[in-house]
Amino acid sequence: MPLVRIDLSADFSENTVKEISGVIYGAMVTNADVPEHDKFQIINRHRGDELVYPSAGYLGITYTPGIVFIQVTWNSGRTVEVKKAFYMAIADGIHAKTGIRKQDVWISLVDVKREDWSFGNGEMQYAPND
Repeated sequence: MPLVRIDLSADFSENTVKEISGVIYGAMVTNADVPEHDKFQIINRHRGDELVYPSAGYLGITYTPGIVFIQVTWNSGRTVEVKKAFYMAIADGIHAKTGIRKQDVWISLVDVKREDWSFGNGEMQYAPND
């Protein structure tokens, strides 16, 4: 059910992008109780001028052109503790597998209702039971 959007520099290698994708998926399954095989991701590579972030940093965190923007849309209901563990698993995993600075792993979660999905055929697979 999650939809992951990954936006990053076009300078990253195919292998690095694959590792980032895998880390995010692994964190969803391990930390956020996402079912196995539920992997929907959109990966967008950008020129440097298409990734905008505060050059002076924000909230005490500085960024580099190696920033990776990750947006996850998923069903609402997860606890703050689950979300914290999810963020950390992604930042730690991406750093360990690719060397990308943890400071450059930027994550946003979008919580939606179960009925806000159609996985094909124009059907609402998670329709509420009336």
